[in-house]
Formats: sequence, C-alpha cells, structure tokens
Amino acid sequence: MTTPHMFQLPAQRQRLPFPYQREAGTLAAARLRLGTELDWAGVIEKASPWVESVRQHPAPFWAMESLLKEYPISSAEGLALMRLAEALLRVPDVETAIALTADQLGRAEFDGNDGSQGMLAGLSASAIALSKKFLPGAEEEAGLLKRLGARTVVGATVRAIQLLGRQFVLGRNIGEAMGEAASQRKAQNNLRFSYDMLGEGARTERDAERYLASYANAIDAIAGSNNGAVAIAKGPEAADGISIKLSALFSRYEDAQRARVFAELLPRVWTLIERAAKANLNLTIDAEEVDRLELSLDVFEALAQRIATEFPGWRGFGLAVQAYQNRAPWVLEEVARIARELGLRFMVRLVKGAYWDGEVKRAQEQGLPAYPVFTRKAHTDVSYLACAQVMFRNRSVLYAQFATHNAGTIAALQLMAQQAGSVPDVDYEMQRLHGMGDGVYREVLKEAGMACRVYAPVGEHRDLLAYLVRRLLENGANSSFVHQLADPSVAPPELLASPLSLAVLDDTDSQTVEGLPLPMDLYGAQRRNSTGADLTSLSQRAPLDAAVASTRVLPVPLADAAQIDVAMQTLSQGFVAWNARPVSERAAIIRKAGDLLDARLPEYCGLLVREAHKTLGDCVAEVREAVDFCRYYADQAEARLGEQTLPGPTGESNTLRLHGRGVFVCISPWNFPLAIFAGQVVAALVAGNTVAAKPAEQTPAVALRMVMLLREAGVPEDALQLLHGAGETVGAGLVAHPATAGVCFTGSTQVARIINRTLAAKDSAIVPLIAETGGLNAMVVDSTALPEQVVDAVVQSAFRSAGQRCSALRLLCVHESIADGVIEMIHGAMIELQVGDPSDLATDVGPVIDDEAFDGIRGHVQRLKREARLLGETPVASSFPRLVAPVAVELKAIADLKQEIFGPVLHVVRWGGDVDEVVRQINALGYGLTFGIQTRIDSRAQRLARLAHIGNVYVNRNMIGAVVGVQPFGGEGLSGTGPKAGGPHYLYRFCAEQTVTINTAAAGGNAALLAGMH
Repeated sequence: MTTPHMFQLPAQRQRLPFPYQREAGTLAAARLRLGTELDWAGVIEKASPWVESVRQHPAPFWAMESLLKEYPISSAEGLALMRLAEALLRVPDVETAIALTADQLGRAEFDGNDGSQGMLAGLSASAIALSKKFLPGAEEEAGLLKRLGARTVVGATVRAIQLLGRQFVLGRNIGEAMGEAASQRKAQNNLRFSYDMLGEGARTERDAERYLASYANAIDAIAGSNNGAVAIAKGPEAADGISIKLSALFSRYEDAQRARVFAELLPRVWTLIERAAKANLNLTIDAEEVDRLELSLDVFEALAQRIATEFPGWRGFGLAVQAYQNRAPWVLEEVARIARELGLRFMVRLVKGAYWDGEVKRAQEQGLPAYPVFTRKAHTDVSYLACAQVMFRNRSVLYAQFATHNAGTIAALQLMAQQAGSVPDVDYEMQRLHGMGDGVYREVLKEAGMACRVYAPVGEHRDLLAYLVRRLLENGANSSFVHQLADPSVAPPELLASPLSLAVLDDTDSQTVEGLPLPMDLYGAQRRNSTGADLTSLSQRAPLDAAVASTRVLPVPLADAAQIDVAMQTLSQGFVAWNARPVSERAAIIRKAGDLLDARLPEYCGLLVREAHKTLGDCVAEVREAVDFCRYYADQAEARLGEQTLPGPTGESNTLRLHGRGVFVCISPWNFPLAIFAGQVVAALVAGNTVAAKPAEQTPAVALRMVMLLREAGVPEDALQLLHGAGETVGAGLVAHPATAGVCFTGSTQVARIINRTLAAKDSAIVPLIAETGGLNAMVVDSTALPEQVVDAVVQSAFRSAGQRCSALRLLCVHESIADGVIEMIHGAMIELQVGDPSDLATDVGPVIDDEAFDGIRGHVQRLKREARLLGETPVASSFPRLVAPVAVELKAIADLKQEIFGPVLHVVRWGGDVDEVVRQINALGYGLTFGIQTRIDSRAQRLARLAHIGNVYVNRNMIGAVVGVQPFGGEGLSGTGPKAGGPHYLYRFCAEQTVTINTAAAGGNAALLAGMH
C-alpha cells in the first residue's frame, strides 16, 4: 500500500542486459530488430525535396543551421562564441567579464566578415574589431579610452550572446514562453510544446525546492491557458505538456541513495503528476546518464503503478529514451511491458542522446569492459531506427515521439510507420528542439496528419549555458546532419545516406566495430588499463558485496629489533642475485603481479573496507591504482633502465648502465595502504633493489596480502621482507640501519624531516630520500566558473575519503562577487552527504582511521568554531565509531591557515583584486602538492598554473584521484622531494648509474676505422 507521502522501496533487480557489452553484439541485435531491409532509395526520394527546399529558402540568421554555417564549432570563432555563451552572462564583475571576453575573442579571426551575412555576424565582427583596439593586451595607449572601449566591447558581446540565447530559450518564464508558443502556432499548424524549465541538476535541497515550484507553476499555467481546453477535448497526447528532470528534483538522485530516492523524490514527482493528470496534460521524465538508467526505470514503474490506481484513464505520462545507449531497445520493451501489465499507455520520446562524451570518458576512467553507448554516429542512427521499430510494434501501449532534426531519419520513420500501419498523430508525432530544424519541419508538416512537438527550454538566459553548449556540440559536430545541411557541397544522396551503409557491419566480436579503443586499451600499446567496476550494476557489485561480508582481518605479527637486523641481512644478501636478473625478467614478475591483483579486485576491496574503513568506491579506485603502478613501472623499467650506448670519439665505446642501489626501505601510509604501498615496493624492486617494506601501523593486513601476491608472482623472499610495527621503533630502526641504501616515504612533513635528519647524521654513504608529504592544498575560483561544477569539485576534493588524502582540498579561495552563492550551495550540498558505515553503499563519508586522528581532528574543529566563522556542517545520524562531520569554516586571510588538518575540514577565504596575488599568498604557505583552478579564462588558467609552485595543478575538475602515468603525483617545498610517483622520472631515483668506457683501440690500433679507410 502506498500513501500520499510514501512509496514502497521495491527489491532491486537487474531489468536490462549488462550495459558494457561489445558494440558488435548490440549493433547486430539492433539490425535484427529492424527486420526487413528498409527501402532507403525511397527514403532519399522522399527527403531530398525537403533538403533542397531548406537550402533554397535558408533559415534566418539566428537559426542553428545559419549559426553553424557562419561559425562552425570546429573553428576558433565557433569555439569562442560557445565558450562566451557558456560563461559570460553569469559573470557579475566587469573586470572579469573584460578578461573573459578578451581571452576568448582574442583567439579567433572574425575580421574577414563584413557583416553582410547577418546581424549576428556583423555584431561579432564589430566586437572583435573593437577588442583588438581596446581590450587589455592590445597595443594601444592605456587610459580612459581603453577602459571605456573594453566596456563597450563587453557590452556588445553580451548583447550578441543574449540574442543567441533568445533563439534557444523560448521564454524567460512560462508566461513569456507560452506567448511565444502561441505566435509560432499561428505561423505553423499542428505544433505542440513540451516546456522544459531550464536548469542543471540540483546540488542542494533549496535547488530542488526551487525547481519543484517552477515545474508546478508551469503546469498550472498550461492548464489555465487555451491549451487546457485542447487537453480536455483531444487528450494529453495532443496537448502541450512539461518535461521534468529527476536530478533537478533531488540532489542525490543516484543508485547509491536508492532508499532516499523512494522516500524523498517520488512524493515530489507525484505532486506534479497529480497536477498534470487532473488537468489532462502530459508530463515526460527526461533522460539521465547511464548509471541512473535502472534506477529511473524503478522510479518510473513505481509512479506508473500509482497512476494505474488513481488516474487509470490518463494517457499523458511518459519518459525519454536515448538511442545511443546500447540497451535502448530493451528499455522500450520494458516500458511496454509495464504499460501492458498496468493497462496504461505511455508517451515515449526517442532521442539520440545528450551525454555521449561524458559516458565515453566515464567508461574510460573507470576501466569498464566496454562502452554503454555506441561509439560511431551511424551505429546510433541504426539503433534509433531499431528502437522506432519496437515502438511501432507496441503502438497500442506506446505513443511514439520521435525527436530528430535529420530529414533522412524523418523520411525513414514515415515509411516504417506506413509499413507498420501506424497513423501519424494517432500513434506517433515528431519532435524538434526550439531553434533547430525549423526549415526541415516547415516542409515535413505540409503533409496531412503530421504533428510536431517543440521541446522548448524556459528560463533566464544566464541559465542556458550548459544546455546550449551541449546542444551546440551535439548538433554542431562536423558529422551531424544539421551541420552538413548548411553545406551545399554535400549532395542530398550523400547527406541522406543510409546509416546501415555507413555502419561498420561486422557480426564477429571484432574491435574494429568500435569507433574508439575499448577502455581497457585506453593507453594503447603502452599498458593495459586496470579493470574497474560500475557499482550501479548489480552484477558487478555483487562480488564486491560478498567479499566485504566474508572478509575478516587477521592480526599481523610485530617485528622487533632482532628481526629487523635479520631481515636487513637477508635483503643485503639477496640483493646481488635480484639486481643481476635482467630488467626484462624483473619487469615480467611485476607485470604478473599487476595481472594477479587485477583479477582479485573483490578480495582486496573487501580487505580495504574492513581494515582501512574505506567506502567501496574508494576501494575500487585504490586497487586499480595499485594495478596501474605494477604495469606502468614494469613498462617504464623496460623502456628506461636498459643499457644505453653513448656517442664518443673513435676507438672508444661508452655505455651507461643503471642498477639497484641495495636495500630500499619503503614506508607507506594508512590512507592508501595498498596503492602507495604497492607503488613504492614495485618501483624499488623493478629497479633492482631489494625492499624492506614497513606499512602503516593501522593497515598491515592489506600490506601483507600484497607481499604474498608479489611472492606468488615470483619475487623471492630474500628480495622482499615485511616488517610491521610502530614508526618510532620499526620505522626508525630501518632508516638508521647501516644496510639501508635508500628510503621511500609517504606521510607527514614532520616525520619526513626526522627521516632526513637521521639519514644526514649517518657516517656511511649518502642515502637518497624520496618523500611525498602533506599539503595545504588550495583551489582558486573566479567569477566565470560554473557554480554547480565548483560545488561538485569542492565536495569531492574536500570530503571524499573523509578528507584523508594528501591531495585533499584544504583551502577554497572564492571571488567575492560570487562567494555568497557558492558558499550557500556548498553548505546545502554538505547537508546532503551521508556519513556512516563504509560498507554501506549509501555512505559518502566514512570514519577517520583511529582514535588519535578522531580526537585530534575534533579538537581542531572545536578551535575553528571559536576562532573562525562556521559556514556549514554535515549532520551525522549514524552511531558508527570515529565519524567526523564534514565542516566548512571561513577565514579572513589565506595566511590564517597555519597547519594541515588531515580530515574533512574545509577553510574558505574570499578574494578580490589581483588573482595572481592570491596564488603568491598560496605559494607563501610553503606547501606545493595540489592546486585547483576554476575559471573559463583559458589564459588565466595557464598563467596561474605557471605561477604556482605546486606539483599537481587541476583546472575545472576535482583535485583528487591522480591516475598513474596520466597525472604523475608529487609535490615540492614542504610537500616532498619528488620525483613524481607514477611518472616517467620516478624509477631513476631508485637507481645508481655506471658509465663504462673501453678503449677499443688499445690492442694494436682501431681496426674498424682502418678497415673503412679509402
């Protein structure tokens, strides 16, 4: 039973096929669904007149087709306008607006345009001409004219961007949008509208409440308009309606928060459904990313079940399905099943997809088996037609809505509908985006019975940014129909070519079908990417959950002084044989260790959860990092540590050789007890050293399991010894031991200093120290940054892993003009975090490592609450031990941050004026590990990166999760000695070098030279 305020949480099940299958299989399945071959000659014959008519009567200058012709996205001009559209309207301060305009427009060449091709072109050209004279950096005299000129150019550019925005946003509010819709209906018959209240996903509860109110207001406005009468007379399928985004109505719309989704999100959506159903309007749930697809289907079915009980005659409920997802046909079959079982008919909007690049990047970053989306445009087009076939076959329960601007696709759909016996406007309608495809649909709607719904964004122009840029990228790609439609050199038969003829049709599971290397092949011939897991997939999560449930942490014996001495003697004796092995042999052993670890992901994740108290997502990432270290260092050793022949004079040979130094002491921390432990150990081993490995006191079991794996891979016992115990005894004893030839340490700056002094005091050989220590890591945010992206990056960087990362964000510097809004959003996002048991998938922030850390962090937080301004604190409901609530405080100045708090504590400082000075103050703190920059001013990002004395700089993303071989990690100053772990220079520090010079002419002269004499 459901109540007005609660929906039952159903048992989670896998509704759809595994999302990460090879493209050949899913493409073959799509072809089978198409049935008989389409008469594509008929498609070309039908669509060619539409193309010719559009080209003979081109769209006005503000339409997408004209814009793409004038400024292709692939050009510097198109990119500049896109970046300005994304950012300029939200910049509140003039100085930054001037800098952004100069940065973007200064990269393009608009001068050649005389303005004859349209007002937008002329305006842009004028803006560029002015910018070259008056914007900062121009070679003109400084003074009042320059300042007035800069403001003039920015004003002109803002007006150009606002003009652009008006072409893609129907109205700034629902009333204005409905007025514009009425005007368009007068000009063209059989138009309907689906209003989208423009905005990104919610980050806070306040965001969600605002979007909910906006949706509710829009439904009421539509119901009270003339269209309300249409809805009553013809039904919701023929009426205007609204599109809603579930991630806008709940900030934690994700699989891990499934229980909260049903408890908090569904009642909100139901209030909108009630409004729409009572007014007989339509309401469509927009598509989200792949990792929310199964959850979206669960939400959809739960709502449909209640609709079947309370509004059984309503036919206005629907959802969007993305054809670029390889599971799209199965999604449609599942939706049709739900409809039949409940006796309902759903409206289904079929789109090609809006997050393609994001889905590709996610699969690559997470090391997933394949891509969840098609990697070739033609394959998506084939999938689209296959999905249409499914919709036509299920027309009794699905009202098909085909969203496309492709004339060939439209013609194919019409022919398929005729074959299936589907009637336009009864069984299906077409859809387009406001501002796009006007010309094509002008021709299509001349045919009797055809109807078109306009998907119409509504909102303030400054809010159009992400939406507009995404649509520009989708439709502006050189391969897109919209782009090529504006190019008269592309003949209609070429423009309208069958996707089946363009697809790579290979029925075998060949990698040639994919348009991109598989995620496992991301690094090409260099190395195989580590295998990840998508925790939203039940089949991938089940082994991890089982491992966590079954893992028990066993104690590891402590080492004493006598054992330390025995171990060091054993390693000293074993060094000769291990160092003598060819580097290729050592690399093969380390590579095998990486492969073994890669295959045992669940086992090591279970141990990390139980001993290190890490969340499952962090565990997967850490095991993958350890695998990457093994494979990367094995490859680097073979590429860089081999013997090199050097040039020299005749009669002489010169050879450079690298070899191990002896016994390396590797001291690793508890915050990455597998990845850093493994990285240190395998780097030292592959370079020819033997290793005394001293893990953190809190996490010896993880280290022991890794040592056992290395021995299984072939590392002999006399090359690797584990010595567990306190730093003051075991660690200090190893560092001071006479046999120690090198030390690799990751931990606090204070301990690194102690090690350094100990090594310096020894009377033996000078021993190298490789140290990576902590940091007062800062992020600088200017007023061009997108607040939602800033908040995501801040919350991840500051609070993930309970702030227990060397790279974690400690100091956030926000421009004063946007600080209040960003701080409010961060506070709201912090409230939504879940603090608790790390074995629970819903947990965002787990416990700190031990009682000492807990007491120390809590003491620091209490002091900060007295001395600084508290900005926000996450509520903690769980009774799990050692939980520290994430907290944010505001300081008056950067210099007020005196020490690193190794926990979920964020310090915020406002800045204004010279951003370079902000970086200088950050440099003055003395640390140099990680640094974040959030800006849309490209030249500013590059300048600040050069100015910062910091090892790892991240622009417009979070500051954690450095990837081996991609973002080599390590700092300078108080943050470490270098070289960077996971980088091409790391192994050299573990090696000694030897040059061998042989006088080959010593015995009787240079025979080779004499033999070649003419």
